[in-house]
Amino acid sequence: MFENKKAVVLSSGGLDSTTVMAIVKDKGYDIYSLSFDYGQRHVFELQAARRVAEIYQAKAHLVVKTDLTAIGGSALTADIDVPKHRKADEKSTDIPVTYVPARNTIFLAYALAWSEVLQTPDLFIGVNAIDYSGYPDCRPEYIQAFEKMARLATKAGAEGLFQIKIHTPLIQMSKAEIILAGSRLNVDYGITHSCYDPDPSGRACGNCDSCDLRRKGFVKAGISDPTIYVS
Repeated sequence: MFENKKAVVLSSGGLDSTTVMAIVKDKGYDIYSLSFDYGQRHVFELQAARRVAEIYQAKAHLVVKTDLTAIGGSALTADIDVPKHRKADEKSTDIPVTYVPARNTIFLAYALAWSEVLQTPDLFIGVNAIDYSGYPDCRPEYIQAFEKMARLATKAGAEGLFQIKIHTPLIQMSKAEIILAGSRLNVDYGITHSCYDPDPSGRACGNCDSCDLRRKGFVKAGISDPTIYVS
């Protein structure tokens, strides 16, 4: 049925999703990159996502606009301070205020719709259950449940045209393991953006959870961190 291998790849322009895109490219898929302008605190991640899509020669890069600020409830979509200098035990036990309510469910729903139009069963997302175990929509059981729903809720699934598969190649990897995997595929992490609270020029704050995970990941991987930090 499928003349070319196609994959819808969710891309934030961050370290994880860029590593996933490199993996998908290495597997020989035609890439259809999907990003979201959802009212996040800054535009730098979308700029990074566009760079990544260009570098990996995506067949298309779709940026969907959906306003999650109308719902709020997150430090990324509302007037809530991004937490800084959090301790390790806080990160492992709490669902942080940087969690955006139902974000991955919303994003995957769009990816699912696009996959039907493209007639491809393959969706890739860079969720991680180790570094982001506090995020309920980054856990394996969530992905499995969404995949089951996708197979029931689509024309492709109902008519037996193809069965949706949500690929999560990073889900059981540490940040250092992700960086090493990407480095083997020559990922330029200098083009990616991870910080939740960058300064007006786009420099990473260096102290939010995402910056902390990124910094420690490069140290553990024994690879120089190309990120420009404020502190």
